Amino acid sequence: MMPKHRVFAMQFANIYPLYVQKAERKNRTKEDVDQIIRWLTGYSQVGLQQQIEQGNDLEAFFAQAPALNPGRSQIKGVVCGVRVEEIEDPLMQNIRYLDKLIDELAKGRPIAKILRS
Repeated sequence: MMPKHRVFAMQFANIYPLYVQKAERKNRTKEDVDQIIRWLTGYSQVGLQQQIEQGNDLEAFFAQAPALNPGRSQIKGVVCGVRVEEIEDPLMQNIRYLDKLIDELAKGRPIAKILRS
């Protein structure tokens, strides 16, 4: 059995503010970040806040997600030099999907396009 990737053990509450900072540096908002996370995971705003307060790691955050969006398979591109659509580990792929969506937000892409609507 392969050891778990260290990113899986990172607390979502520690990563979330980095996503918000990245967005705000590009004149986007925390609300934009929350909307993207809710779209991807199916969390309500309250559920998202609870995840942050509970200090869950990324593995638990995605395992407890109410409804991973089936549209996430449309997310394509490269994050950290890796094509997200080619990642085999489902958890790592979901983490990279989220990274990719936040990247698109920071690059000024319209929310409707980011959410593949």
